[in-house]
Amino acid sequence: MLFMPALLSRRGVLGLGVAVAAGTVAGGLGRPLRTGVAAGSAAAPRLAPVSMAMHLHACFSEDIASMDTHLDQARRTGVDVVWWTEHDFRLQAHGYRQAVRFEGMTEAENGVDWTWLASRSGPVNAAAGSFVADPHSPSEPGKALRLTARGPARQWGRLQYEGSAWNSTYSTSMAATTLELDVLAESLGPDAELLVEVLSSYRPATNNRPAGQYTVQYRVGERTGRFTEADGLLGVVALPAGRGWQRLTLRPAEDVAALWPDLIAGDASLYRLRLSVRVRRGATASVVVDRLRFRRDQRADQEALGLQRELMAGYARRYPDVLQLQGAELSLVRHLNRFGGAAFLPDHGEGPPIKDDSVEAAMAMVNLVHANGGLASYNHPLGDVQNPAALGQLLVSTRNLGADILEVGCPQDVESIAFGYDIAARNGVFITATGATDDHSGADWLGREPRWITSAWAASTEEPELLDALSGGRVWFSDPAGWRGAMDISTGGLGAMGGVLVTQDATVPMTVSAAELPVDSTLELITGEVDYAGPGQPTPAISTVGIRARNVRQGRVELDFEPGAGRYLRAAVRDRDGKLVGFSNPTWLLPSSPPGGVPAQRRL
Repeated sequence: MLFMPALLSRRGVLGLGVAVAAGTVAGGLGRPLRTGVAAGSAAAPRLAPVSMAMHLHACFSEDIASMDTHLDQARRTGVDVVWWTEHDFRLQAHGYRQAVRFEGMTEAENGVDWTWLASRSGPVNAAAGSFVADPHSPSEPGKALRLTARGPARQWGRLQYEGSAWNSTYSTSMAATTLELDVLAESLGPDAELLVEVLSSYRPATNNRPAGQYTVQYRVGERTGRFTEADGLLGVVALPAGRGWQRLTLRPAEDVAALWPDLIAGDASLYRLRLSVRVRRGATASVVVDRLRFRRDQRADQEALGLQRELMAGYARRYPDVLQLQGAELSLVRHLNRFGGAAFLPDHGEGPPIKDDSVEAAMAMVNLVHANGGLASYNHPLGDVQNPAALGQLLVSTRNLGADILEVGCPQDVESIAFGYDIAARNGVFITATGATDDHSGADWLGREPRWITSAWAASTEEPELLDALSGGRVWFSDPAGWRGAMDISTGGLGAMGGVLVTQDATVPMTVSAAELPVDSTLELITGEVDYAGPGQPTPAISTVGIRARNVRQGRVELDFEPGAGRYLRAAVRDRDGKLVGFSNPTWLLPSSPPGGVPAQRRL
C-alpha cells in the first residue's frame, strides 16, 4: 500500500538531491489557459490543462441522472469536457423486458425475473392486490392483477405495486418509448383513481422549478388534461376511465415535452414504473390491469448512438462552454470504457445481458476498441480480483488486459489500486492512470465521494488532442473538493509526465510541479524501481518522500534523479489529514529499451 512517510527536513531533502526552486505551473482545474506551456520551453507545443469528467452515466443507464444535471455540475465545477459512457447494452436496451403478463408477484422472461413490490401509504382500508384468472385482457390469456382499496379520510391513501426487473432491465431513456397497458375500470372516479407512474431523472433547478427528480403520473379516473404539481416536478396526465377493457398507449417522452417544454424531453430515464390505486373521502377503487408492453424504437444495432447524439446536439446549444464527447462503457465483459475512435456498440447476440467475466472476453473487447481506433480503459478493477497483489499480477501478465488506461481513482479504494498500478510500473507496463467520476445520479459532484476529475496537458479540448494526451500519459487526476491545482513532471525543459526516457546518464535533472497546494498539504515524490520482476513478485518496489506544501516554493521541486538500473518517478498530493487528493502519471527513466520497446506516444 502507499504510505505517508515521515517528512524530511530541508537538510534531508537536499541530501537526496532535491532542491526547492522558483517557478510555477500555469493554470488549474478551471477553464483551459491557452497561454500555458507544458514545461516552459518556447519550442514545446503550447499545452494547457484540460479537465475531464471521464466516466458518466445519464438517462440511458440504470439510475436517475440526466445529461442536463451532469452538464450543470460540470459547469459549476469548472470542468471542460464530459465523456458520456453509458452502459452499451442499456443504450440498446439489449435483452430488456418487453412484456409483463401479471401472472404473479414474480414472472420470468428469457429466464430472468420481473418482481412486483407492494406497499401502502396514507389512510387506506381494505387494500388488496390479487392475481385473478377472470377477468383478464381479451388480448392475453392467463391472469391479471386486480387492485382494490377504500379511502376512509379526506386525504389520499394508496396501494402501490412497483416493478423491479433483474439487473434493472427496463431502466433506460424513455426517448422513443411507448408503454401499453390494458385496463378494466370496475370502480373509478374523482376520488378513486388508477395511477401509472414513471419515475424519471434528476435535473438541475430551471425555469423557477427546484432541482429534483421528475415524475410523469398518468391518472385514470374522471379528470382529463395535463398539468404539474409538487413545485413543478410532478407532471400529471389525467385520462378518463372508459367502459370495458381499454388499452392505454402512453408515450412518456412526448408528455414530458408537453408538460415541460423547456426541457430536452428525451433526456429522461424510465427509472421506475409504479401501478397504484389511490382513494379518499370514503370512495372505493377497483381496477384490473393486464398486458403491459414496452415498445422501444431507435435501439437496434447502432441506432441508439444516433439517439444519444441528438440529445448531445441539443445540449451543445445550452452548454456551449462544456464539450461533450461520446464514449461508452462496454459492460458485458469486465467493465471497459471506449474513448474516441469510431463510435460503436458491440453485437451481444440474443438473450439477456449476461456478463462474461473472463480475461479472454475482456481482452477481445479491448482489441475491438483498438480496431475501431479508440482507447480502452479498464474500469474499477478491484471488482475482478481478490486483492491488490492479485490486481498487480493481472496487470503485469495481461498488460492491463491490453488496455491503454487504468481507473486508479474510482469508487473503489484508490490506495489499493495504486498498489497494483505500481506493480505494473515496476514491470515496464506503461499504463495511463486516470480518475473517474462514475456518477449515476448527478445531484452534487462535490458532495459525493469519490469525485475524481482527470486533467490533461493538451493543445486544445478537441478529441484527437485529448486522446493523444491520454495515450501518452500526460494526465493527472485530483479531487476537486480538495485540490484544484495542476501537476506535471518535466526534464530538460520538456514535459515528461507519462513518458519513457532511455538514457545512460547517471543523473537526470527533473522538475515536479504542483501548483496551488492546499495549506498543510504534502507533496509526495514516489520513486519506483523498474526491474521487470514479473507477476511472481506482486509487490511494488517504491520509496516515498514527503515535502510540506510550505517548502514547495512557487509550486516546483527540482531534483537530480538517478535512473540507476531503471526507475520511474511520480507524484501525489495529500491533504492535511493524509487523504490523497492528487495523483500524477509517472515518468520512466531506463538505461535500455524495455522488452517490447517504448510506445511511440511515450518516447522522450
